[in-house]
Amino acid sequence: MVNELILPVPVVIIEDEPLIQIRLQNILVELGYPLDQIILASGVQEAKLKCNQYLPNFALVDLGLPDGNGIELIEQFKHNDLDISILVISAWSTQDAILGALKAGATGYVLKERDDLEISLAIRSVVRGGAPIDPFIARQILEQMETATQTEAQTIENKIESDLLSIREHEILELVAKGMSNREIANFLNLSRYTVECHIKYIYRKLSVSSRIKAINTARSMGILH
Repeated sequence: MVNELILPVPVVIIEDEPLIQIRLQNILVELGYPLDQIILASGVQEAKLKCNQYLPNFALVDLGLPDGNGIELIEQFKHNDLDISILVISAWSTQDAILGALKAGATGYVLKERDDLEISLAIRSVVRGGAPIDPFIARQILEQMETATQTEAQTIENKIESDLLSIREHEILELVAKGMSNREIANFLNLSRYTVECHIKYIYRKLSVSSRIKAINTARSMGILH
């Protein structure tokens, strides 16, 4: 129930668009906030002055402000009071904006395009100790994490493949790919023919092949040869 909420006061709305200011103020009033506990600011400098005067316990912050970035305010709020709750309500949905705000200390992040009910639920979540993230943003973060995981897995796979052959075996396989015979490879590397043949047998075994052509093609498909 709304009445069961313990509302952190005062609360500051930092938003330069008058209609959005009024919208957020009305949402807060519906949640139980008295008007005299709601502070309005239209930019970074005004917000700093009013916050120094009123010491808010809760902030609704837009990032795109006429005289600066809301992330600067979030950092200052957290510097002054680690316990302050901060909900970003912004039209910005870029990775830099989202991660920048969260790293600076924002408690949650919701897009302005959400309806009043969704924004009200996000505010309630923050008041109750939650950390609401807009579904669109959460999906972006998950996709980024999935991409990062795939990239890391590919890097590990490439590392394993590159480490599959020893340096000498890799060197010999490159010469095989250039069409050199075992004798030519032995003379080129100053090795015995027997040593070269042993290395080639190990290459076949590691690549699970039985011929030079298959060894070359398999190594290329695995990224060992280019």
